[in-house]
Amino acid sequence: MENKILESITTELRRGTQILMVLEALKESQYGYSLLQKLEERGVTIEAGTLYPLLRRLDSQGLLESTWDTSESRPRKYYQLNEHGKETLDALKRAWQDIVLEMNQLFKEE
Repeated sequence: MENKILESITTELRRGTQILMVLEALKESQYGYSLLQKLEERGVTIEAGTLYPLLRRLDSQGLLESTWDTSESRPRKYYQLNEHGKETLDALKRAWQDIVLEMNQLFKEE
């Protein structure tokens, strides 16, 4: 039972950071599978079933530019940060750094 609780909490923590990871990786144009590979190369594991809905949500929130490449036999949708996405990423990075400082301070006091 304890392992399930820990696993659930860890999943929540990871979910909260996935947006930051995906936005960071989308500084360059990527399609879904290439993004999965890029993240994996950097040691970030994210399930395709999590990534694709996240990409659609970030696109609908106006943080990404998306274009279809139909030059290949299989069309691919490419995503890249737009200006609003870059500003949001910068703000999220600052927020993340503040959180890390707070947590480090909290852990130091133990």
